[in-house]
Amino acid sequence: MDPNAPIARDVRDIAQRLIAKVDVVETALAQEHGVQPAHFARDFQWEVNVIPSDQANAFCLPGGKLAVYTGLVPVARTRDAMAVVMGHEIAHALLRHGAQRMAQQKLTQIGQVAGAASGMDAQQQQMMMSAMGYRYLLPYARSHETQADEVGLMLAAAACFDPREAVPLWQRMGQASGGQAPPEFASTHPNPGTRIQNLQALMPKALEYRQKFCEQAK
Repeated sequence: MDPNAPIARDVRDIAQRLIAKVDVVETALAQEHGVQPAHFARDFQWEVNVIPSDQANAFCLPGGKLAVYTGLVPVARTRDAMAVVMGHEIAHALLRHGAQRMAQQKLTQIGQVAGAASGMDAQQQQMMMSAMGYRYLLPYARSHETQADEVGLMLAAAACFDPREAVPLWQRMGQASGGQAPPEFASTHPNPGTRIQNLQALMPKALEYRQKFCEQAK
């Protein structure tokens, strides 16, 4: 969209506030886990755009290319909820989930080649790949979503947004999907109920981050 459109300006403003808190949140979370922060984002060339689309979605590519679809606006409803979604997508880039997914896809391709080389027929290869997906690849992808939920929630809180908006947001996201989501074991994302439970468990910590890092809250 035109970068001067009101929606585009609003999304950029939210993004700038989130990006400004990346370093402090990454450092705080790393300290909690007893590791050194990687600070990959210090080399990012951030770019924020809004894309006209009915999809209620957003994404952040490696390197900091962040985009929000206009279809997300009526589902998010508030700047706080939009910040939760955008923080989640930024977290995927910070955690290098894209690179890890590519590595998993490469392993899957190797598995397919190995299956063919071992003399498996097409049906046997399909059964093997389905088993790999349910037992390993899908849970691995869901763990990425859960990690991004935590980091994104802390980013939104530190940037002075209300993390409590995450719960009604995901309730609306579940309603927007029309209940058509696959069972959790067959999905790359946690189902909305599981996600809401995880977010509710994280809420005290998120409110602590808001108190600690949001200057407006002091």
